[in-house]
Amino acid sequence: MPLPLLDAAYLAKLRAYFESGDLAFDFENASEEAKGDILDFLESLMDLAELADATATRLIFKDSYMEAVTGEKSDR
Repeated sequence: MPLPLLDAAYLAKLRAYFESGDLAFDFENASEEAKGDILDFLESLMDLAELADATATRLIFKDSYMEAVTGEKSDR
């Protein structure tokens, strides 16, 4: 089942952009407006990373959480 919003290639491009120093170069040479756009993008990306972490934790540990809350073990 294809999941169109899970684009590993785009994440790889972002990683390469950050690791190569190109983002830092672009920021250092950007106008004030573009610097603001870069910082806004990074802030959104960090917010998304926090959401991804919370979602992964919830998905991975769902049964453990439910056991802790209800005091019952899952049949899985």
